[in-house]
Amino acid sequence: MKKSRNTIPDKVTKGEISVSARLRILNKTQKHAVLATESAGAPYTSLVSYACRPDMRGVIFITPKSTKKYKNIVKNKQVSLLIDTRTNTEKDYLGAESVTIMGIAKPVRGNTEKAELAEIFLRKHPRLEEFVLSPETALVFVKITRCIHVTRFQRVTIWDAKEGRMAVGKRS
Repeated sequence: MKKSRNTIPDKVTKGEISVSARLRILNKTQKHAVLATESAGAPYTSLVSYACRPDMRGVIFITPKSTKKYKNIVKNKQVSLLIDTRTNTEKDYLGAESVTIMGIAKPVRGNTEKAELAEIFLRKHPRLEEFVLSPETALVFVKITRCIHVTRFQRVTIWDAKEGRMAVGKRS
């Protein structure tokens, strides 16, 4: 049976997209990401507002210091964020894309660095200024170590920061 262009693929295929270029576009079009942390050996997810650094080497988000996600990050700095374009329609099977960002999270404490990253964040989320400036709020920076871009259900491109290049076609 011949597969049509609209058939859901049953195999992973090699993607060759510029992950940083797609991340730049998603940063402009998507305001939220799903943050995954670890709590007592189990995954814990949270919705966060985020912004990428202009060089696409890191992600910034904010959270109250009293939250479970913040406490999880203090205990285990390895996190991932999922940014996607889903609309919860049938079109998503082949039309949605996602980038999973893996990295090392750290609450930013230095005044200069915090001010620079807060400015980047607030350019994207000006409505959250009061929240950002609260002493109860932590600004968290995630240094990206790896990104996995998926589109057309199974077309996968991997960007590994350590190698500084794409490792395409493998699914992690």
